[in-house]
Amino acid sequence: MPEAGLVLGVDLGTTSLKGSLFDVQGRLIADHSTVYPTTRHADGRVEQDPGDWLDAFWTVVDVLLDGRDPAGLIALGICSQVNTNVFVDDEGRALAPAITWLDGRCEGEAARLDALVDDTARHRWWPSGMAISASHTLPRMAWMAAVHPGIWNRTAKVLSPKDFLLRHLTGQWTADAPAAFDLVDMQGRYIPELLALVPGAAARLAPLASYRSVIGRVSHPRLPGCRAMVVNGTMDALGCLFGSGASGPGEGSYISGTSEIIAMIGDRPGSAPGIVSFVPVDDWHVQAGPTQSGGDTLRWLAELLSLPFQDVLALAATADRSGAGDEILFLPHLEGERAPFWDSRARGSFLGLRSSDGPAALALAALEGVALSAGLIFSGCAQAVGHRPDALYLGGKGNRSDLWAQIRADVLGIPLHRVDCLDTGAVGAGIMAGVGAGLFPSIAEASRAFVRIERTFVPDPARRARYDRLTRRYLVAYQQLKPFYALE
Repeated sequence: MPEAGLVLGVDLGTTSLKGSLFDVQGRLIADHSTVYPTTRHADGRVEQDPGDWLDAFWTVVDVLLDGRDPAGLIALGICSQVNTNVFVDDEGRALAPAITWLDGRCEGEAARLDALVDDTARHRWWPSGMAISASHTLPRMAWMAAVHPGIWNRTAKVLSPKDFLLRHLTGQWTADAPAAFDLVDMQGRYIPELLALVPGAAARLAPLASYRSVIGRVSHPRLPGCRAMVVNGTMDALGCLFGSGASGPGEGSYISGTSEIIAMIGDRPGSAPGIVSFVPVDDWHVQAGPTQSGGDTLRWLAELLSLPFQDVLALAATADRSGAGDEILFLPHLEGERAPFWDSRARGSFLGLRSSDGPAALALAALEGVALSAGLIFSGCAQAVGHRPDALYLGGKGNRSDLWAQIRADVLGIPLHRVDCLDTGAVGAGIMAGVGAGLFPSIAEASRAFVRIERTFVPDPARRARYDRLTRRYLVAYQQLKPFYALE
């Protein structure tokens, strides 16, 4: 291992780009983040400008390397939001706004394509029997070909945000199997029969490489003298898993950002309904699920109440959590739901309101509803890996609130270890960069160097009955409301 040098980890998230700079021993030197806008249209389109990602990347890099020699940067890794797609020309330039994972415009195309996949093929490709949803890549390709054929004909590749940045840094086309989970089988290979459903799709996908593969070196006038190794990296769910401290089978993470993501590591293949089974990574069998709305629920409620989000959290802290059956139930399906339902038509609901309920009760119900949605994924992941973990690592800026972290521990019924650097995606990207550059022999070794625990939240046994009851009501409410939202 070199005695000196810098490692940069970058997480291109839904609302912001985070960067963390480490030394070669894994010690955090500096971090910085910057936000970019998301455009939400009334018809369900949710878009971002890929140019904003590039601007954010260089803003963060300029701050982190201010006063430092760029030649000292020896490795760079990136993870990013997944199920966000950008259509680019042969120079890597965006041809249209990026379609984000929140976008529901392709519901019709998704249903049409899903109906073409028979159950035998579905379960051969994906152990969980995953459906093709509006957030998957293939229906977006079909939509672009049908609605904007001119853009489709000029499209050289359809890239994830991570791979868009990597193209601009290295000039290389690249992708990775875990981030392309909706297009690959459990051997990490693109599925020809699936891609054939959309003519031209296969030719517009980048070649796959391991998360630890060095795909090139930085060669950019913004970083004079820098020849850092650029590591392929992967999606945010795995990057956050690595960056949370999970280092082997039996461990896992609970990350709260715009959405909630729970991921667990098993030592053998497994599956459960609605849970994403990833291609094995270093002999780890990762099972995970993302919700559609996590921390984004807090943003929505704060805007609805015309309050800063800190005030919404303070209101929730004043509400009574000792209710015995008269709790408000909140379904956080504000833009549909991903795991475990994968239902783009689902909608948010407050149930059980009384005239005496005010903003504090609504705030508490919203926090609890998000935790309940994650609790369903937790149960599914535990089923898929074959055991219930003793604890999970807790990360993501949505876990800054002690109250919300405690609610999550109470709902899951296990201790949650909150890490000191909540930007676990950037930490995970740094870990992947360190492993890919040969600074550490494995994710487990790098994790021990990069990650530290700040606090543990232990579940309160007195809350068990409350959250068991709310979980049962949550499931019944979703099923009972499902036909209502399907009505034309």
